[in-house]
Amino acid sequence: MAFDIKMIKKVYSTMGNKLAKARQIVGKPLTLTEKILYSHLDPGSPHKSFIRGTDYVDFRPDRVAMQDATAQMALLQFMQAGRIKTAVPSTVHCDHLIQAKLGADEDLKEANVTNKEVYDFLSSVSNKYGIGFWKPGAGIIHQVILENYAFPGGMMIGTDSHTVNAGGLGMIAIGVGGADAVDVMAAMPWELKFPKLIGVKLTGKLNGWASAKDVILKVAGILSVKGGTGAILEYFGEGAKSISCTGKGTICNMGAEIGATTSLFGYDNKMKSYLQTTGREDVVAEADKIATHLTGDPEVYENPDKYFDQLIEINLSELEPHINGPFSPDRAWPLSEFAKAVKENNFPPKLEVGLIGSCTNSSYEDITRSASVARQALNKNLEFKAEFTITPGSEQVRYTIERDGLLDIFNKIGGIVLANACGPCIGQWARHGAEKQEKNSIITSFNRNFSKRNDGNPNTHAFVASPEIVTAFAIAGDLTFNPLKDTLTNKNGEEVKLEEPVGIELPPQGFDVKDNGYQAPAEDGSSIDINVAPDSERLQLLTPFKNWDGEDYKDLKVLIKAKGKCTTDHISMAGPWLRYRGHLENISQNMLIGAVNYFNDKTNHVKNLLSGDYEPVPETAIAYKKAGIGSIVIGDENYGEGSSREHAAMEPRFLGVKAVLVRAFARIHETNLKKQGMLGLTFANPADYAKIREDDNVDIIGLKDFTPGKPLSVVLYHSDGSSEEFPVNHSYNQNQIKWFKAGSALNLISAQNA
Repeated sequence: MAFDIKMIKKVYSTMGNKLAKARQIVGKPLTLTEKILYSHLDPGSPHKSFIRGTDYVDFRPDRVAMQDATAQMALLQFMQAGRIKTAVPSTVHCDHLIQAKLGADEDLKEANVTNKEVYDFLSSVSNKYGIGFWKPGAGIIHQVILENYAFPGGMMIGTDSHTVNAGGLGMIAIGVGGADAVDVMAAMPWELKFPKLIGVKLTGKLNGWASAKDVILKVAGILSVKGGTGAILEYFGEGAKSISCTGKGTICNMGAEIGATTSLFGYDNKMKSYLQTTGREDVVAEADKIATHLTGDPEVYENPDKYFDQLIEINLSELEPHINGPFSPDRAWPLSEFAKAVKENNFPPKLEVGLIGSCTNSSYEDITRSASVARQALNKNLEFKAEFTITPGSEQVRYTIERDGLLDIFNKIGGIVLANACGPCIGQWARHGAEKQEKNSIITSFNRNFSKRNDGNPNTHAFVASPEIVTAFAIAGDLTFNPLKDTLTNKNGEEVKLEEPVGIELPPQGFDVKDNGYQAPAEDGSSIDINVAPDSERLQLLTPFKNWDGEDYKDLKVLIKAKGKCTTDHISMAGPWLRYRGHLENISQNMLIGAVNYFNDKTNHVKNLLSGDYEPVPETAIAYKKAGIGSIVIGDENYGEGSSREHAAMEPRFLGVKAVLVRAFARIHETNLKKQGMLGLTFANPADYAKIREDDNVDIIGLKDFTPGKPLSVVLYHSDGSSEEFPVNHSYNQNQIKWFKAGSALNLISAQNA
């Protein structure tokens, strides 16, 4: 039986009536996205047709998922919410804190020792509040969710940007910060600006070396890292129905790389087969009863131009394998053009490492397609010229591929099987030689490839491709190799050519696992105590942020004017800093250390206007805070793109930053700032970014009349005695202004539950 089947039945039993009411209000055929959104409205929401990209709407998601790095701060906040149990089914997954170093067994043993304090904390909090707990080694959160919890037509939020992976099973699944998770777990409505809709019509059928990964790599090239911001991508068409359920998950997973709120596919036979093979026949039985509600209306797909804000069409039969990168997941190259791009852009042609797996591409089908290429290397007497690693997505996948002999193939070619965890994908990779910071190239089947993300080396050129393309490139050890047409020289001096990969969608003998790593919570957790040592370096109980004092912000110092791309990795790095995700004071020491200072093109080197010296960003912020002086952060386009980590918002709040003023925000980061009682502002005229000087004093005027839709004013006082004023915009609604005035959304929740 599936987890939470009673909840799923309840969702399905009410869906028909809710959609009938929605049709009356909207007065037109509905997309799948609209069906799920309108059927998950908070009962207190107004009965009206919502304006896409404009109206803030309250929803009631069905469940919450948290990974261990973000769960720490989410649960520390939830402990202040005044609840005895979560209001919706919730889970914690220990996947981020395991460092890839020697191999699965050794790395997992090391993690259990190194992270014992954090794992014990997460386990006990989960046990107390009725949260399902997935132990270290159980798998990567998104793969485990797809295997166990995702269901067509459902709605969930998760404290990781790649929560969107569950769209592969027809679910609206959205990455959020921990404070949003607290809202839902504390029985509060969850707010989202009603998204715009991007339709992606898929025709034809994938063939040869092309895979589901190439669909999203091409879409990323079309839309860019911010083209999906504020929108949900809905995939449809005969081509969509031909893609496996886990392939659909891969496509949805990387929707996070284009800024999309989420992505999803309609319920079809591929989803049905996956649910059955993963032991959820009961979900299939219920879904089949309301199958027409679990896909868009026929009229929508017949005339998509009428119902979507933007339409993209891709013929899968003509789709070419793609390689995206380096340094940005939207820099897309068709395979036929990649060798030329390598030469013209002076990318290092020698491939050092190929890495497959991660939450994006670690399904049984992915592994079999990669293994079919690796098997050819053995049969054709080829050797891998690059290092090769394999990261299974879950213990269920790992156990099954071991049973079916696939791990044996990887072992024979010298591959290293890593733990069922995120590992190199998020910087948890103790890569030998990375400290030398030599210029080099790697290729992965991961989702994100920002500078320094995988190994901490800014000179590592990371490229993203499908597992089978990664495997072929690792055999060649050369980025100018094209497996579709080029030959390789084997150990006997013979010229041989790789054949097209062959994949198996689902294991013929079904999935199997000895221990899936799940720990059910206690029925009654009231007697369970949560202990956090006062001197702990890893965990720290939270002190509520102070509420707004009712005055305009005056004499703010410019902490940093960030230049160009500034992701959440730049604002709050992962890698070795993951150990402090439960300790706000300690992790704040990494605040904005990766951002490039506009005034000197250096990182972590800003002018302290009190001392006149150039100092690290956190130290400068602390100096201002101790002196009772507020500060402001200035940013560029799409500020805060990437991971959902709310630490990137909590750290500035903790260190006395009053406002973040940018040309444009990424969705999740803007929401995280609001939740923590911060001012997130955008230049009314983006060119005003140029007016900010290093030694300015800054006033923000109009807060006493802080009103939705009404701009505020920024006054710059320059060191030469001159000043200038310009308007700045905000997207705060009335409820979000209450968060600001209360000091944080959590402060409001705590007061209400008290």
